[in-house]
Amino acid sequence: MMSRISPEEAPDSRRWLALTLLVAAFFMVIVDSQIVMLALPSIESELGFSPGGVQWVMSAYLLSFGGLLMFGGRTADLLGGRRMFLFGTALFGVASVLCGLAWNDEVLIAARVVQGAAAAIMTPTAMAVLMHTFAEGPERNKALGIWTGIGAFGATAALLIGGPITDGLGWQWIFYINVPVVAAVLLFGPRLLKQTPVQPGRRRFDPAGALTITAAIALLVYAVSEAPLVGWGGGQTIGMLVAAAVLLVIFTLIENRSKAPLVPLRIFRSPTVVGGNILMIIVAMAVYGGALITSLYAQQVLGYSAVKFGLSTAVYAIMSIIGANLSARLVARVGYKPIAIVGMTLLSGGLLLLTQIDPNGGYWSDLFFGLVIFGSGIGSTNVAASIASLTGAKPEESGLVSGINNAVFQIGAALGIAIASSVAFAYTTGTNVEGLNDGFQAGFWATAVFALTGLATALLLLLHRKPAQPAQPAQPAQPAQPAQPAQPAPSIGTEAGKPSVIVHH
Repeated sequence: MMSRISPEEAPDSRRWLALTLLVAAFFMVIVDSQIVMLALPSIESELGFSPGGVQWVMSAYLLSFGGLLMFGGRTADLLGGRRMFLFGTALFGVASVLCGLAWNDEVLIAARVVQGAAAAIMTPTAMAVLMHTFAEGPERNKALGIWTGIGAFGATAALLIGGPITDGLGWQWIFYINVPVVAAVLLFGPRLLKQTPVQPGRRRFDPAGALTITAAIALLVYAVSEAPLVGWGGGQTIGMLVAAAVLLVIFTLIENRSKAPLVPLRIFRSPTVVGGNILMIIVAMAVYGGALITSLYAQQVLGYSAVKFGLSTAVYAIMSIIGANLSARLVARVGYKPIAIVGMTLLSGGLLLLTQIDPNGGYWSDLFFGLVIFGSGIGSTNVAASIASLTGAKPEESGLVSGINNAVFQIGAALGIAIASSVAFAYTTGTNVEGLNDGFQAGFWATAVFALTGLATALLLLLHRKPAQPAQPAQPAQPAQPAQPAQPAPSIGTEAGKPSVIVHH
């Protein structure tokens, strides 16, 4: 017999509207990180950037975004996810307007730093609100599938709309288009979004920990982003990597001694958290590295315009959405571990197929089928890695765990782009299409190695099982007992990567 559910336990009937609001904000953040690429020539000529300086319009955003993600996630646990999400969204809107109004290069870069910081608050706090809105199990998995699919589509949408907006309205409007989304979130957010639990007791921040981890991540991302230009063995790259490693050691020492650590190190005792985040880094390396090489091959060998490239590669964004939503449904039946293995197999297969590109090739013969398989793998692996890294998180630490998950994805993306572009450059044999094709082919092989490494990681880390219990000695037969009334089935917790199933009685 089903027990009556109290109003406090019943799912919020508006939870899917709340998810719509959260993914709209996430879509805006993803679009903003990519759309600027297509406007850089116009920005450079109008604001008078120095040669090579215009890349800081992107780098400033990505460094502050990636560096502050863990701190942004921690604010959700200390001050409340909904409150910090709305604050981050408002800050993002103000920074977007400042970007559009920028009258020189310094103002634009400063506004992009603020915009990246706002995104670092918005993304993990939105995930924390999502986790609190949907209980661990099938509904949360479905919500994460939608979240992942929207993220994949956002990157492609940026390529589709960036060129027409820049050419038709001016580069300023790639920032102004954020304003209606921000307004909608601020208008409906207080009504639809649930407040997340906050840690009880005195609210203490960890400024020393926040400073060291932010500096370490920023140095790491900057070092690997600049490595293809200055050399992996150059003094700048090695010096920054060493400095990042030293800061990580200092951060660990601070966290061990802090009464209110930014990142309680006990979080990393969970095999699913560690395995899921390792897998997330590798997935990001394969996805971003593969997307970069695809873009270069399509535009420099096949001669596609930016708009044509966006339209032709939308197939892998569509397949990513399909893969993410299908995987989110299947997780409820088979658990995230098989999904991770299947997803990494698809990702590997798609990238291996793309290694067969030809200088005289075409879209249908060289890109289409590889991108279909590649896109399917993106959705599946993102869902599996996200669920693994978030499974079992305490409600009062959901913001931090989300921040870690997003931070490692940013680090993986920077590594994937840097390594794939370095390999492609090293193996380029000339400036004609044949020479460029050699380099891009090598770049695809590098990303395929990333994906195969991820497959091995999924097999080793995610298929790890508890050792079997030793057999118990046989017990002597007991006299028959009178039959007992049937008892209700117990609740089944999360086990072997499968979502929890609660049986009410």
